[in-house]
Amino acid sequence: MEDLSRPGSANSNESFNVSESLVPPRELKAAGQSQVSFDGLLQRPLLLRQDVKWGCGGQLWPAGMVLAKYLLRQHQSTLSNKTIVELGAGGGLVGLGVASGCEIGPSPIFITDQAPMLPLMKANIALNNLSSTVRAMVLDWTEPIPDGIPKHPDIILAADCVYFEPAFPFLISTLHGLLGPDSVCYLCFKKRRRADVRFVKLAKRAFQLTEINDDPDAATYKRENIFIYTIQSKSGPNGAAIAANTKL
Repeated sequence: MEDLSRPGSANSNESFNVSESLVPPRELKAAGQSQVSFDGLLQRPLLLRQDVKWGCGGQLWPAGMVLAKYLLRQHQSTLSNKTIVELGAGGGLVGLGVASGCEIGPSPIFITDQAPMLPLMKANIALNNLSSTVRAMVLDWTEPIPDGIPKHPDIILAADCVYFEPAFPFLISTLHGLLGPDSVCYLCFKKRRRADVRFVKLAKRAFQLTEINDDPDAATYKRENIFIYTIQSKSGPNGAAIAANTKL
């Protein structure tokens, strides 16, 4: 569920009018269904469909597993009464994991992606009987944030969303639209190319970016070049005001 070209679509590179040759090739697994317990952190494993017809968005990728485990360990009881939106959810690995193993509510978790991913998100919600706590919606980073998605949600989740460089400005723009003064985005991604470092630089210019190091497995996943950050508005309680003319 990774490709930032998506967020999740098998043909999402076309959404940005960019050649497939600019996107590093990735090995896609055959169609099937996986059980995921996040190393036993869930009492009842998630059931997740995977299928190459959804491209990279129909797969499970490492940063999604890392972010879900971090939230289940460190925020199992701190997400109650929070509004939560997941960006580039793919099949919904992180959002569904949080809904299954963390104390949430009364608001549902909104898992979002481009329109081609909507059937997969809905299928995985139904497969895990989470229709009362998780809602799937379309959120295309190249379009305005649609009605129905909470304005300035308390928590934003973004796993495996830093991959496709031409989409970086769209992700930054979407975060600008979602982040309120008290919002926190948890971003987890695997650094594969120098371009990924460029995204970190863009994010630092636009937001308050803080690397998370309090996870017990931090040393392990950093050896795999996987990192977790929090992103907050510079106009929030922990930062200075964002300049009105911030350029990407």
